[in-house]
Amino acid sequence: MNDLDRLRGQLDAHDRRLVELLRERLDTVADIARLKADGLPFLRDHERESELLARVEGWARELHLDAFRVREVFRELIAMSLKSQEEALLGRERVERSVRTAHRAAYQGTEGSYSQLAARKYFGARADDVELVGMATFADAVAAAEAGDVGYALLPIENTTAGSINQTYDLLLETPLRIVGEEVFHVRHCLLGLPGARADGLRQVLSHPQALAQCARFLAGLEGVEQVAHADTAAAAREVGRAADSGRAAIASEAAGALYGLDVLARDIADQDENWTRFVVISSLELELDPRIPAKTSLVFTTPHRHGALAHCLNVLDRHGLNLTKLESRPVPRRPWEYRFYVDLEGSMASESATIAVAELRRECPSLRVLGSYPARTTADGAVDRM
Repeated sequence: MNDLDRLRGQLDAHDRRLVELLRERLDTVADIARLKADGLPFLRDHERESELLARVEGWARELHLDAFRVREVFRELIAMSLKSQEEALLGRERVERSVRTAHRAAYQGTEGSYSQLAARKYFGARADDVELVGMATFADAVAAAEAGDVGYALLPIENTTAGSINQTYDLLLETPLRIVGEEVFHVRHCLLGLPGARADGLRQVLSHPQALAQCARFLAGLEGVEQVAHADTAAAAREVGRAADSGRAAIASEAAGALYGLDVLARDIADQDENWTRFVVISSLELELDPRIPAKTSLVFTTPHRHGALAHCLNVLDRHGLNLTKLESRPVPRRPWEYRFYVDLEGSMASESATIAVAELRRECPSLRVLGSYPARTTADGAVDRM
């Protein structure tokens, strides 16, 4: 054995030990979750998180490590711990045991798509036990969940660059399924080509129209390259891999490139670095939210056709101390110039304030529906990602 092989063997042993320590850490987190379930009034201790991050930065400096990178690693550990505690409080396993297809989840797209990656992130440690099923359209994913072929469907609902995804809002109104979760995913576009391909030798770049638009500045620098719209980013990567043409490339995730045998020709090529997509998870499963879990509730309602009606409805929510995180309007079908309003607010329907406020709104609004209460990922208390 040469020195390089010996050192690599040592590195593998260190990495294995790091994973074992992570398992031990999560076991301790599970003990803490059980303790919290027995009566502690909080799930998340922001002061302790800040103290921990400051402490590990100090340890990193003592050991001459990059303190910023070490801090980021521990931010991920905290996120993993919070997800573990949250799952324990949700009691999801108890609910899922009665549903035959709870181990299956639908998403729109192909293996390696951002939707599939977001689904893996949402299910976390359980992802290896969940069968992720790609569907041709958002509506197909919803239909599979409605029919009981899958336990969950994951749909993108807004993007920090492209804005709201109206098709998802319309589907939420049409389906009897409820929102049971949300996830956010950092979209990092890569230019992917065959091994040996060069960016300056390309003739075509394939991707979803939104991905092409989000990388407009980068693509403008590729002189004479044709942009070809595709159904989704991962399917574009798959087509480039199958075509075996070094003059074609795709814009997709690095994971899609690895899956379809492509090299990364350029990373992080989007016009905006902070490109995040928010997804909602819908299901027929009814999860009971522990009040210690930071939550959101989504509503959709119409207002009476009179002056100040929307303002009055929003004042009802304000009067009960409910903070809005999203307000979206959509046209009412077959009723020109009339609108329904989608509202996300902090808190769950398990709280007295939300229950009373919604009861008041029902008396005022011609129609109102609660789309679901679910653990939050986009509020100050619920966020676990750096955004």
